[in-house]
Amino acid sequence: MPDLPPLALVLHGARGDLSKRMVLPALATLGARGLLPERWALLGTGRRSIPDDEFADLVRDALSEFGDEEAQGAADVLTERLAYCQDVSASDDDPGDLPEALDRLRGELGEDLLVVHYLAVPPESFAGITRSLHRHGLTDGVRIVYEKPYGTSPDSFRELDALVHEAFDEEQVFRIDHFLGKEATQNLHVVRFANELFGGAWNREHVAQVQVDVPETLDVADRAEFYDATGASLDMLVTHLFQVAATVAMEPPVGLAAGDLLAARDEALARFRPLDPAHDVVLGQFEGYRDLDDVADDSSTDTFVAARLWVDSDRWRGVPFVLRTGKRMAASAQQVTLLLRAPDRMFGQDVGPNQVSVSLSGSGTLRVTTTVKRPGPDLALDTGTLSLPLADVEPGRSLPPYAGLLADVLAGDRTLFTSAEGLAAAWEAFAPLLGDRRPDVQPYAPGSWGPAAADALVEPFGWALGPDDSDGSDPKG
Repeated sequence: MPDLPPLALVLHGARGDLSKRMVLPALATLGARGLLPERWALLGTGRRSIPDDEFADLVRDALSEFGDEEAQGAADVLTERLAYCQDVSASDDDPGDLPEALDRLRGELGEDLLVVHYLAVPPESFAGITRSLHRHGLTDGVRIVYEKPYGTSPDSFRELDALVHEAFDEEQVFRIDHFLGKEATQNLHVVRFANELFGGAWNREHVAQVQVDVPETLDVADRAEFYDATGASLDMLVTHLFQVAATVAMEPPVGLAAGDLLAARDEALARFRPLDPAHDVVLGQFEGYRDLDDVADDSSTDTFVAARLWVDSDRWRGVPFVLRTGKRMAASAQQVTLLLRAPDRMFGQDVGPNQVSVSLSGSGTLRVTTTVKRPGPDLALDTGTLSLPLADVEPGRSLPPYAGLLADVLAGDRTLFTSAEGLAAAWEAFAPLLGDRRPDVQPYAPGSWGPAAADALVEPFGWALGPDDSDGSDPKG
């Protein structure tokens, strides 16, 4: 970590679910590992002010429930440096308590204070808070973190982004996508660019199909009202899965400095062909979804999506990228698989499958499956798999995605964050799914692998993940 100036982390929505589950444990992890500045403070905000000791109790409870042992051990690091105030108001004449609180922290921590606004609030609150910060003169020199979804359609994305750029320069804006912060997602760059064994085969001459597969066993009952307004395609496809696909598809960056990878990923997103809903998309809804509280009896919300994506670049033209995710599926996993080209037959026997896969869960696992001769007197073919759990690489110690991304915000490194240009391209590719061409949802049984129609998208290979496959992942991890 570079030398960091004193910090004021303003956590908007500090009492909300996202703060408790993700942001506060991430901050505690950074504190436990000495990755925070020597002088810093956590400033929680809300519509109404609460006593600081009440906020401290909330922080302890959040770390106890959602933090790991390391984060729980750093509870005092947070509670000794926190305060709570009323959030900035949208009113011209009532700025709330936030400006005064920030002035107090500048006096205590230093005039060179770095202020980071983290919007751990529902997406419908993004615009109001952005306007308020701008109106009350709280945008100069700060950094601001937006959660997903950053817009829910191409039009709403453009409206929000125009508002954001009225208040902030692009370099101040950090749009978080925690899939890009995963250790294993970052290892996709290293495995490819540092190893000619893989890098030389990373193209259409050697790769027949790419699969990005994130099945989940989780239900949506505890957030059915939110989910019914969103669905799998908006919640996962246009955000996480598109970003991971672009990480696989991008051209070698001009360098490996901050910003080079971001530019290369954006260029890959710009090469995405708009989805063809009639031929390349299957939507599903698990049986029993409409029986959940807060879900309409005739809901057409998708809880499953599989999409065949085409990347119109010389490197990948003609190679399908097949993306799949869904709720109440047979297993939980987060995996990228490159299915390699091979002769169909050798010595009169079937060949394959030959593939390179990276599990994105936890620290990740790299697997290479290849055709080999079966031990014995006969020339019989079989497959074998080499597996490298990346957690075994010593003396490394992985950071949870949110902790790693928060550390990047403090350092000003936007490499693993989405840009306005990249999201605009993603929305353009996704837009056909929002119109009249959107396919109907197909039912699937809970505990299955989704609608059978999705199998046609991966012919002739089939899904790399199937029965008995799971990496034991937490889909939010």
